[in-house]
Amino acid sequence: MQRSLQDWQGEEITVEYKAFFLDPSIPPEGVDFRKKMNSKGGGRIPIEQFFDGPRQMGESVGLKFNFEAITKAPNTTLSHALIALTPNEKVDSVIDDVYAAYFEHGQDIGDIEVLLKVAEKNGMDAPSLKVHMMDAETRFKVQAEVDEAYQLGVSGVPFFVVNHKYAFSGAQPPQVITQILQKVEKEMK
Repeated sequence: MQRSLQDWQGEEITVEYKAFFLDPSIPPEGVDFRKKMNSKGGGRIPIEQFFDGPRQMGESVGLKFNFEAITKAPNTTLSHALIALTPNEKVDSVIDDVYAAYFEHGQDIGDIEVLLKVAEKNGMDAPSLKVHMMDAETRFKVQAEVDEAYQLGVSGVPFFVVNHKYAFSGAQPPQVITQILQKVEKEMK
């Protein structure tokens, strides 16, 4: 999506990020990543095969996935809280840094200290942010976004809704996303 937006020459596009839990049953402390992934294939599919598709798609758009470094499948509530509290002008950078912490470095993005380092790197006030990330209002907002996604039938990520009309899921090549954006722009004229 980011590559398509960077290359976009049409009308200005506003991106709004929403929370979604791939697995809402993961406890706050997270679970063993390898065991979790093995359970998805019922132990019949070698775990490396789960990673081939995402790794290839990521590489095609410049994303790095180091699945070997990941040891924990985290509960992402706090990650979503951080993103919800991030000012709009910093949200893309914060999301990139949260992804890098997890997918490149294998860090636990359910750990508030990991997330506060991301916040500090992006010039945010970590002590104040820590209080707000833990408060009931922020957690309610995150859960409300997750509930809305489930009501819309979202079952995986990434998931995109364009102009409240077109929805598509999965990692798509930039040219596919650009075609969708062009179609929406044409309809708006």
